[in-house]
Amino acid sequence: MRSESAAVERVFREEYGRVIASLVRRFGDIDIAEEAAGEALVAALEKWPESGTPPNPGGWLTTTAGNRAIDRIRREKQRDAKHQAAYMSYDDTPHEPTGPVEDDRLRLLFTCCHPALAPEARVALTLRLLGGLTVTEIAQAFLVAETTMGQRITRAKKKIAAANVPYRVPEAADLPDRLGGVLTVLFLVFNEGYLATGDGDPVRAELTGEAIRLTRVLRELLPGEPEAAGLLGLLVLTEARREARVRNGQLVPLAEQDRAGWDHALIAEGHHLVRECLAINRPGRYQLLAAINAVHTDAPSAPDTDWSQLVALYDQLTQLDPSPIVALNRAVAVSELDGPEVGLTLVDRLPLVGYHAWHATRADLLRRLGRTAEAKESYDAAIDSTQNSAERAYLSRKRGELV
Repeated sequence: MRSESAAVERVFREEYGRVIASLVRRFGDIDIAEEAAGEALVAALEKWPESGTPPNPGGWLTTTAGNRAIDRIRREKQRDAKHQAAYMSYDDTPHEPTGPVEDDRLRLLFTCCHPALAPEARVALTLRLLGGLTVTEIAQAFLVAETTMGQRITRAKKKIAAANVPYRVPEAADLPDRLGGVLTVLFLVFNEGYLATGDGDPVRAELTGEAIRLTRVLRELLPGEPEAAGLLGLLVLTEARREARVRNGQLVPLAEQDRAGWDHALIAEGHHLVRECLAINRPGRYQLLAAINAVHTDAPSAPDTDWSQLVALYDQLTQLDPSPIVALNRAVAVSELDGPEVGLTLVDRLPLVGYHAWHATRADLLRRLGRTAEAKESYDAAIDSTQNSAERAYLSRKRGELV
């Protein structure tokens, strides 16, 4: 029974974003959508283990959640607005025109990225509504307390309601102002899937796949926007390595991956997108990150990587995004070009003591310099600061190899 319940919950998690987006479009209320989706999960847990998973589980969940929402609205007859919503659920007239954004989830994403919300609230709300992440998982991703994140999400939803931000179609003129937030959220949703923060699967393919799907829709929506093409290129080039990235429950770093296991169709698509961006010649953050990944995937083996080109690309990226994360990645490239001592000097300057990748990078550089005791301490710090099971397994192995 436990495995059957786990299977139902897995399906629910995969379909959550689709169900929520559909309900929000239909009822125009995020809270009703979330409550009805939760009730649909309870119904599925009761019925599916006995009757079997329906042929279209996503459709079943959406229909059941819709019916539960209607029941809830009927119970609140004193609310005129809900009356109207209940009426609309039986109204045979066509739905409101979808405008330039036809995809339910992408439209909800643009709503979550409303300028009235702070950037961190946009990301948190989107991860909750479209990614189906729990408040605990989102809190871990942001390195904040669960109560803090819960309050942040609640405030974001209240602000949408208080500002009377309807779940309407953003006008075409709204799209450019919200594009930066949408790109950021899609990138973070993908990253959460690629290196999951919870205690479950180390990789969540449903999140990486959904981020790529939505980015494809976004690119079709804004074909002349090179950053949309750049983000798509970045995501498909990263996704191409997913199957080779975890082996026997352990993370496999890029240099040790079996390149025959990479998805070369996705790599070809990513390289095409990078060339398209180069032709437009309006470089942006995601385009440069895509170009960096194109260099990695173009090398037949790790020793053949063009580190000079990578350092040059990171230098260009630093001009647009002078963040310590970019500086850390640049230091890794510099260490391959000029040696681990030079790289370590750059890494030690960065204010990233709470970031697991900083500790992991230091550990590797110290190991290469033969500073074993310090390397062990850094591996311990890296292990303590990551929740991803595959990464913890890899770091533990590397630490265990030190004598």
